[in-house]
Amino acid sequence: MRIALIAKDRPGALDIRKANRDAHVAYLKGSGDTIESAGPFIDDAGNMCGSLIILRVEDMAAAQSWAAKDPYKQADLFASVELVVWNKVFG
Repeated sequence: MRIALIAKDRPGALDIRKANRDAHVAYLKGSGDTIESAGPFIDDAGNMCGSLIILRVEDMAAAQSWAAKDPYKQADLFASVELVVWNKVFG
């Protein structure tokens, strides 16, 4: 199943994002086929302000486990994280 991870950064947390970006990207790259697509949201000033990650996992529990281990989560970057079952129709 596919699950969209939709995360919004805490206000003023750009430095936290930048400090943990290398570890986060390494985690994504080390996740193999679990990651279908990933990238940051961008605010009006052109700064990263959140994340969208499409996970391919067996169930919601696997998505929750993956999300809990993300270095961004561990660094308390996010104000909110939503995991939503997603159906790929196009692309």
